[in-house]
Amino acid sequence: MRRLVPLLPLALAACQAAETEPRVDVERGAALFAADCAACHGADGTGGVGPDLTAITARAGGEFPTMRVMAQIDGLGRHGDPDAVMPEFGAADMGPTVIVEQDGLGTPVPADLLALSEFLRAIQG
Repeated sequence: MRRLVPLLPLALAACQAAETEPRVDVERGAALFAADCAACHGADGTGGVGPDLTAITARAGGEFPTMRVMAQIDGLGRHGDPDAVMPEFGAADMGPTVIVEQDGLGTPVPADLLALSEFLRAIQG
């Protein structure tokens, strides 16, 4: 009698091996910025319809405020604000989540949100 090898576990193992971590680097952030932000903030982030994003660190006293920046992009704290001009990007798909550790706590953050934040950190003057 022949023994059949179940294929499902092999197929699942192959899929898991092929899975890659989402990109959260500056280059990914730059591409997202060009597609979603440059129309208002300028191609180089120096402003236009929206404010200059190259001076965030200076306005925050010398330290880039990562959590505040991500909250602004996401839309936290301004949900339903009729005076808010910037779209709530968190209402759309911002990619799979990655775990960001801070002070021993891991927080799931959408990969595209983190990539945009990394790009904004990189363009500070």
